[in-house]
Amino acid sequence: MGKYKSFSSQVKEELAKRISPARHCQIAELAAIMNFCGQYGRDAGGGYTVGFQTENEAVVRKGFTLLKKTYNIDTDIALNEIEMQGILQKIGSLNKPVSALLLKNSCCQRAFLRGAFLSVGSMSDPAKSYHLEFDCCDAEKAEQLRELMKGFEIESKIILRKKYHVVYLKEGSGIVDLLNVCEAPVSLMNVENLRILKEMRNSVNRRVNCETANIARTVSAAARQVEDIQYLQLHYGFQNLPDNLREMAEIRLENPDTPLKELGEYFQPPLGKSGVNHRLRKLSELADTIRERN
Repeated sequence: MGKYKSFSSQVKEELAKRISPARHCQIAELAAIMNFCGQYGRDAGGGYTVGFQTENEAVVRKGFTLLKKTYNIDTDIALNEIEMQGILQKIGSLNKPVSALLLKNSCCQRAFLRGAFLSVGSMSDPAKSYHLEFDCCDAEKAEQLRELMKGFEIESKIILRKKYHVVYLKEGSGIVDLLNVCEAPVSLMNVENLRILKEMRNSVNRRVNCETANIARTVSAAARQVEDIQYLQLHYGFQNLPDNLREMAEIRLENPDTPLKELGEYFQPPLGKSGVNHRLRKLSELADTIRERN
């Protein structure tokens, strides 16, 4: 058996394989990965090193792939001052939100959100619940993510959880929209299929509950009708009833569980549902009158 992969890991694997063709989008996604889980320092020889703080190998590979594509940097060797300055000039400080100039295009905003989810995003299994979040160490970075999603008409919220500012979505439709923005079509279809399945189940359950309630009401009404008729039989006598009500009383006693529409078919000529209901109501009213007298 293969190692189990969470839904979140499957989404990240799909996003890690998506490389934007445009260099400005590649830089925007790299900026997100660097901004949320990147780090740099100096080695013993005085050269600069770049790394990524994440346990997800796909994210590390994506980060180094983007470095190679955007700056033609060989990540197996230390970077010199000029190379490092070139990166920081575009990406900016890792302690602040990314410059708005880097995210002026819609395509770059998509790439940035993709990189952010790869770095600090997670998602619950949609078969169980709808929940997607980004865990940010900085309030300003969390607000930047929220505003970017709002630009795509995706409403998210921010809560403080321990040391993290968590940007989260709890609506299935919002999660689907975000997966679409981040360009994860396979994950999107998986979520949509699960949503449709859930809606079908809920619809069937509602229908069953409604039919069960209707049956319960019908059975309860029939039981009351039989009880009233038996009371009239004992305390009033069928012989004192008009012919149409006496016939109704006898048919109902012989068929205590039969629906009103079927009861009407026992009459000659057949009686409609409203006619049956009218006669049974007359019998119940008469039973109530006799009870009051007694």
